[in-house]
Amino acid sequence: MPDTLTIATWNINSVRLRLPIVERFLTEFAPDVLCLQETKCPDANFPLNALRKLGYEHIAIHGQKGYHGVATISRRPFVAQEKREFCGKGDSRHVATDIAFNGSSVRLHNFYVPAGGDEPDPEVNDKFAHKLAFLDEMTEWFADTAQPTVIVGDLNIAPYEHDVWSHKKLLKVVSHTPLECEKLETVRKAGGFVDLMRQHVPMEEKLYTWWSYRARDWSAADKGRRLDHVWSTPDLAPLSSKINVLRDARGWEKPSDHAPVLATFEG
Repeated sequence: MPDTLTIATWNINSVRLRLPIVERFLTEFAPDVLCLQETKCPDANFPLNALRKLGYEHIAIHGQKGYHGVATISRRPFVAQEKREFCGKGDSRHVATDIAFNGSSVRLHNFYVPAGGDEPDPEVNDKFAHKLAFLDEMTEWFADTAQPTVIVGDLNIAPYEHDVWSHKKLLKVVSHTPLECEKLETVRKAGGFVDLMRQHVPMEEKLYTWWSYRARDWSAADKGRRLDHVWSTPDLAPLSSKINVLRDARGWEKPSDHAPVLATFEG
């Protein structure tokens, strides 16, 4: 019997502050799974009841007070859960869940990669050095990827020329420097992952998921970056039937600066 799985990813920039738009998104779009990043919420304070009332009874959280944090909420039961700490920092930046799909299960990794600060020099900027080390650790970990896997999240890098509003102007801006882009590609290739967003949207087309709060009219300026990603192992790539960046959500009341991305798989 055919199976359809819809996974959404969204850097929410505080799940408690923006709970009303999370509820709106779940009500209007009803993905099977929603992966949130930058939840900024310790596990004990996560709004479990509000989300369970909407039918999302299965929730895996890895949070901390005021910073970072990831959560995967699902209509489908988790077969397994795991969370990993990177770089020995104690940050909450990853959670993985196994979810039944197409007669088997998919391992779903939810990531919030460090932003890296402002100065793209690891010698003078510890935050940038941390980001590079985080990517190196991801590369090492995913070198042995065997099971069907999806990686989603705010990876905080726009790797390709048309993932940013101006390739030339952002080459020295953290999130699009050649070093970061190269390291993210190394992570992707280590696991043999397919960039599903670019599978559906040609490389020569602009594709953004983030627009700065600083712009007076973010939509008119349209100075975006694609910081949020959906990757899969090659066995799942042919089952990826649709990718949608919900740009309108960037204009909802009290929005995140990221838009949610929805990915549909059809078995």
